[in-house]
Amino acid sequence: MTDKFYFVHQPLVGDGSITVRVTSLTGLITYPPPNHDQIVPGVVPWAKAGIMIKENMKQGSAYAAMMITGSHGTRMQYDFTQDTAGSPGGVSAQSPRWLRLTRSGDILTGYESTDGTRWTQVGTAHLVGLPATVQVGLFVTSPGDVTVQEGASRLTQATATFDHVSLHDNMWTGTSVGSLQDTSASSGGNLINGVPALSIGGFNRSGDTFTVTGSGDVSPGTEEGWTTGRYLIGALVGLIVVIVVAVFFSTSGRPLERKYLIHQWGQVLAAKAIVIGLVTFTTQAVAAVVTVQLGKYIMLSTGKTVQPVVPLTELRVMFGTAALVGAVAIFSLALGALFRRRVVAMTVSIALIVFPFILANLAPLAVSQWLLRLTPAAGFAIQQSLPEYPQVISLYTPAVGYYPLAPWVGFAVLCGYTALAFSLAAFRPPRKDA
Repeated sequence: MTDKFYFVHQPLVGDGSITVRVTSLTGLITYPPPNHDQIVPGVVPWAKAGIMIKENMKQGSAYAAMMITGSHGTRMQYDFTQDTAGSPGGVSAQSPRWLRLTRSGDILTGYESTDGTRWTQVGTAHLVGLPATVQVGLFVTSPGDVTVQEGASRLTQATATFDHVSLHDNMWTGTSVGSLQDTSASSGGNLINGVPALSIGGFNRSGDTFTVTGSGDVSPGTEEGWTTGRYLIGALVGLIVVIVVAVFFSTSGRPLERKYLIHQWGQVLAAKAIVIGLVTFTTQAVAAVVTVQLGKYIMLSTGKTVQPVVPLTELRVMFGTAALVGAVAIFSLALGALFRRRVVAMTVSIALIVFPFILANLAPLAVSQWLLRLTPAAGFAIQQSLPEYPQVISLYTPAVGYYPLAPWVGFAVLCGYTALAFSLAAFRPPRKDA
């Protein structure tokens, strides 16, 4: 998950609410990396400005927020993954938007209004175990504007103007949540030549009007931290070894084949498929479990970020990868029996499975998506561990672990190719004089 934003806040004890009016949302976008040497005005679609009630100031703590976005209207979001749409449209001095967030025990409810009088409920969040004292206030954040390379994005910043703030306590604190720099202050935040530092943020207060600037995102996140599938990248090299072994296995045992001749050929091929499939699945399953668990331990012990994943998904990635390797072994076995030429069978197997996967990580997005839909390499989708979120700007590409097909659908494509190759090989028994 990503939890980086600028927060102008104060404690809220027990039940209560906060109401504000948002009168503007503007922003800045730098040119693409690596130089970040030019800055242009602009607001990215998922820039967010609004009000938040948060469990505490720790990254990843529970929260609920009402916000206006750059291009997606009013939203209520909570606990990073939950997103409820309000009314569409932007915000300006001529067309401001009122936001309200109330707390009643563990229940937080978000409202919006165009005039501050007639209110419409947008959504409700149930934050179990919310403490008696929480933090409440104004927040602004702006995610990176994605470019075409992994990990590369335009650095962005958003600035919002708030007034008619219902909380009148002067003890406001500005904190850049998730920043490496401590920008806490009673007013002003972190300023460079009177301007909030890009990607750090700050705020100014003039009477009842607050101007808040921030960068980052409050969202499930997509690229920060290692995913479960990323630990298993070595399986690609292992696949080449499996392909070679499977092809040799399919073309061995000629005396046995002559003994059973044509009528028993299907049984011989099926027996070989069972053996190679079970052996590769078992060995890969053990390797996957050890690799993932050891990898997580090393990453966490060295302070690296690991993407959280539910246990069932982790099991699917580990044992699904083992099933992927097993299916590839049977596919290669079938091609070896079909072509009866080891070099040809190995070349075709690698060309249909390994090469499309590598090319998909290098080719334009449209090409890579079709490669991973139409070829046996679609089976790699079984390794995807993170869902795609519509409210998150990110690189949803194979290079960062996102596939065009759902995990089991992609695996089914590979199984379909395997079944086809096996059927063709079974109906083409070896010659009597082989």
